Amino acid sequence: MQLEALRFFVDAVRLHSFSRAAELNGVTQSAVSQAIQQLEERLGVRLVDRSRRPWVVTPEGRLYYERCRELLEGLEEVEARIRQMAREGAYNVDVAAIYSVGLHDMSKYEAALREEYPNAKVRFDYLHPHRVYERVLSGEADVGLLSFPSHQRELVVVPWREEEMVLVCRPDSRWARLSTVHPSQLDGVTLVTFEEGLAIRRAIDRYLRKYRVKYEPVGGFDNVEMIKRAVEEGLGVAILPEPTLRREVERGSLRSVRLKGQHFVRPLCAILRRKRQYSPALTRFVELLTKRPWSTVRKRRVAATAGRAS
Repeated sequence: MQLEALRFFVDAVRLHSFSRAAELNGVTQSAVSQAIQQLEERLGVRLVDRSRRPWVVTPEGRLYYERCRELLEGLEEVEARIRQMAREGAYNVDVAAIYSVGLHDMSKYEAALREEYPNAKVRFDYLHPHRVYERVLSGEADVGLLSFPSHQRELVVVPWREEEMVLVCRPDSRWARLSTVHPSQLDGVTLVTFEEGLAIRRAIDRYLRKYRVKYEPVGGFDNVEMIKRAVEEGLGVAILPEPTLRREVERGSLRSVRLKGQHFVRPLCAILRRKRQYSPALTRFVELLTKRPWSTVRKRRVAATAGRAS
């Protein structure tokens, strides 16, 4: 009500008319007059001199008018900027992804999104898996892309795709001559692997334990790229997702050998923070990525919540 009274006063002085100020604001002339009287009572001074015809603005009223006009103009400018930011934000998608989800891999999804939302901006940040969770939970990222996701109450987990895990070696390695290898053959091998604590390291260890495979660990890296470089340097072999090796296999710096036995894949998923507003651009991006309509993603959220509560 105080802000409304200020608008009435500024408009009345600017137009030098109570009736025109009332018409501009869609109220009665009496409402404008009463609002200005309330301002005068609160300030303890006369803002307009009604004893004169036509009424005139007092010196105190002139000073108050100038400062109130500046205040309202500044407020209108801020509000306009916020509305603009909201419009722009509706077309922004901030993605936090693990290193092995390459920018080239994401470009097709961004291009598809821009066909429907020409103003869309998809911003990618490649991070350690723990940081991906942090960014999504804090709201700094709209969606996270990672493998072997942990199911947390605050997150919605949407399956994206599965990637076959293969043995990786140098072209001059004895393993490179094989088309397939059984996991049991890897007993005693020197394995370039991920750092302890990462979900993908735990998955690899579980897989090898099923075949009673013991290995000599080398490195303990936090991303696929570093492991590939270490294998190229001859530090050992590795077990990695096949799609992450295509560039090196094409240029001949690495070989991939399929693993026999139980099918071993890396599940990639999108994670979103529960209980937040999802913009149209974000929901469409998730649909394009996962090939699932948003309605099924919403149902998945309800089902997941019900499952944890039971």
